[in-house]
Amino acid sequence: MPEIKAFNRWGVEGVKVDDMGLQPYVALQPRIVPKTGARYAGSKFHKSKTFIVERLINKLMVPGHKSKKHYKTSCHITGKAETAYDIVENSFRQIEKTAKENPIKVFVKALENAAQREEIITIEYGGARYPKAVECSPQRRVDLALRHMTQGAYHRTFNTKKSIVSSLAEEIINAYRMSNASNAIAKKLEVERQADSSR
Repeated sequence: MPEIKAFNRWGVEGVKVDDMGLQPYVALQPRIVPKTGARYAGSKFHKSKTFIVERLINKLMVPGHKSKKHYKTSCHITGKAETAYDIVENSFRQIEKTAKENPIKVFVKALENAAQREEIITIEYGGARYPKAVECSPQRRVDLALRHMTQGAYHRTFNTKKSIVSSLAEEIINAYRMSNASNAIAKKLEVERQADSSR
């Protein structure tokens, strides 16, 4: 039986998640066309069983919100899954050319590197509010890493001539190399530093 490859191009053999906490939440079953059409949207926690590349495509369609406001418009996508699919495929081709490695392996490692372990909540005690450091759940760690990656990529293309394809490829490669040039890595370090100081 022929091996199934993501985008009919990249296999996942040898790709693994080293972080034990994230292993159940990063699905690595490849799909030729990673698009389930929200078939499992109503099933609780089912997104963690969805192929991780498909989750990146879904995040690209809605870049996310910041302080309850729409952060950056997805502009040219306007909810079109096919456009997001092409962006991710072309970004992976660029990653393969730049990093000389399987882009799925690079993406999974970048996701691991960008997944924050702590975050800040506000507690009220005696009429005063205090920040408190709490551990981040594994599923939320993956969600936040994907959100910060796509927000960082859109931020770089906003009001510039830079394409979203090259911005997303750069964001993933920078996160893979643990570089502060990655929005996801910079955000992770900032939040963990704040959590450390409010312990």
